[in-house]
Amino acid sequence: MGNTTHFGYKTVEEHEKVHKVAEVFHSVANKYDVMNDLMSAGLHRVWKTFTIAKAAIRPGHKVLDIAAGTGDLTRAFARQAGPQGEVWLTDINESMLRVGRDRLLNEGLLTPCALCDAENLPFPDNYFDRVSVAFGLRNMTHKDRALQQMQRVLKPGGRLLVLEFSKVAAPLQKPYDVYSFSVLPWLGAKIAGDADSYRYLAESIRMHPDQETLKKMMEDAGLERVEYFNLSAGVVALHTGVKL
Repeated sequence: MGNTTHFGYKTVEEHEKVHKVAEVFHSVANKYDVMNDLMSAGLHRVWKTFTIAKAAIRPGHKVLDIAAGTGDLTRAFARQAGPQGEVWLTDINESMLRVGRDRLLNEGLLTPCALCDAENLPFPDNYFDRVSVAFGLRNMTHKDRALQQMQRVLKPGGRLLVLEFSKVAAPLQKPYDVYSFSVLPWLGAKIAGDADSYRYLAESIRMHPDQETLKKMMEDAGLERVEYFNLSAGVVALHTGVKL
C-alpha cells in the first residue's frame, strides 16, 4: 500500500489524487469562468483585483502564475510587466492551460505557457520577482513541497502570493455549509453538467489549512514577513510572503 492523501473527504492513494483532480478540471474547464461568476456572485473578480494590487508588478518584472487556469491574474500581470517583462501562464491541467492560453491570445497577449507541476517547477533558482497561485494550492498533494518550490524560484526580495479559500468567520459557518454542499453541486449540475466536481471543490475547501496553519507552512518553506488578509469574512484569504 502506497502513501495516501485526501481527495475532498475521501482517502485515496497519492498517485490517484493527481488523476482525480485532473478529471475535475478537464470536466469544468470550458465552464470555469461562468461558474466562478455564479458561485461567488462575481466576488472572485474583487479578490483577484486585491491580489493584483498587492503583487505590485512593475515593468520588466519576471512573474510566474501557477495553476493559472483561465489566466485572470496572468493577463493583468502581463500588462503591468510590459514588453520587457516575462510572465508565465502555467497549469498542471492541459484543458485549463489551453483555455487560458487561447483567451490571452484572443486579447493579443503573447506570454510563455508551460504545462508543469508546482511540486517540481522547471525553472531555475532565484529567477522570478513574483510567484502567484490563486485557488490552486488546495488541490496539490504535497503543499509543503509546492511552497518550497515557489520559494526556491523567487529572487531574494521577491514575493509569493497565495489566494485561496480559507476558514470563514464562525457566524457564517452554517449558511456557508448549506451553500457549499447544496447550492454549489446544484449549480454544477445545471451549468457545467457536473455536480460531483463541484461537490469535490466544496470538500477540498474544508480540507485546506486555515489561515494561521498556511501562514506557518509558508514560514516553514523559508518565506519571511508572511501575512494574510481575510476577504469576504474569511471565505477567501490572500497570504503573502517575501524571500529574503
